[in-house]
Amino acid sequence: MPAGTLYRGREGMWSWVAHRVTGVLIFFFLFVHVLDTALVRVSPQDYDKVVATYKNPVVNLLEYGLVAAILFHALNGLRVIAVDFWSKGPKYQRQMLWSVVGIWIVLMAGAFYPVLQHSLRILFGS
Repeated sequence: MPAGTLYRGREGMWSWVAHRVTGVLIFFFLFVHVLDTALVRVSPQDYDKVVATYKNPVVNLLEYGLVAAILFHALNGLRVIAVDFWSKGPKYQRQMLWSVVGIWIVLMAGAFYPVLQHSLRILFGS
């Protein structure tokens, strides 16, 4: 496959950027998650305090963002695999990208209430 085939065009460039950015964001989340989970061994009381600070609408919105990043990264990763290993992948990369975006939007719409229900109840009542 010639160089540049995978990310030809404006959409391809942005999918490449979004894939890298979501990967870095997921990495940083995992780093923080390992650190705060390790705190339970050092001081269970401090761990409970840290976890209690996570129970607010701002952090809940960040959790929704994490779901968005993981879903996009996973779906786009499957698209990249298809482009790399399917003989017709490069020909259909643009259609696959828009399919990924469409599936991502549907899944994010479906995740809206399950992920944000705690914050919605705090902000708007039960």
